[in-house]
Amino acid sequence: MAFLCELWGFMRARKKFWLLPVILVLLLLGGMIVFVQGSALAPFIYTVF
Repeated sequence: MAFLCELWGFMRARKKFWLLPVILVLLLLGGMIVFVQGSALAPFIYTVF
């Protein structure tokens, strides 16, 4: 949790708010790969990449 607070402080101090959508998309894609890995949807997800 300290990492997220430090990251938010960096983005706020340096006016790098454009990083927030990039980080969120990367987290969503990573989570989707992890959670869908064992299901029947895995072959369809891996064709996206």
